[in-house]
Amino acid sequence: MIKEAVEKAIINQIKNEEHSSRLYLSMASWCQVKGYPGAAAFLFKQTDEERMHQLKFVHYLNDRDGYSQLLALDNPTAEYSSLLDVFEKVMIHEEFITASINDLYEVALNNKDYTTGNFLQWYINEQIEEERTMHGILDKMKLAGNEAGGLFHIDKELSALAAAKVVATLVTE
Repeated sequence: MIKEAVEKAIINQIKNEEHSSRLYLSMASWCQVKGYPGAAAFLFKQTDEERMHQLKFVHYLNDRDGYSQLLALDNPTAEYSSLLDVFEKVMIHEEFITASINDLYEVALNNKDYTTGNFLQWYINEQIEEERTMHGILDKMKLAGNEAGGLFHIDKELSALAAAKVVATLVTE
């Protein structure tokens, strides 16, 4: 049986993961209509990945005799000033998710729920990868500047990253 404090913290993380999925969907839609098909494809993949993270938490909590409930969500931002603005906001959001997972880990350890602590190790490692990827994307965007040619190449690279995520998903399933 999972402790109430841990259950509440996981339910909050489910909300955060669901919000992530919706936020990236909003960003993907913006990219698609602004002529960045590679960035859109990458963010659509991120949307799917965040949904999978949410479902892992739902199943974990239910399997531990908890009850995963869905909380109300705020509407995600729908307007961005540039592709760089989109990915700067992605970075800020990934840092928020890292902090929220670390907070959840602390709740688990404070409640001596080592099983949940162990479960969260995957998410902790995932966040290291996510932040590293976003830092790399932002570094390249800043090098490219706001030049059309540079943005074209960044968009092509994001398309390749989206394709690589598809292959990685197929391999791990």
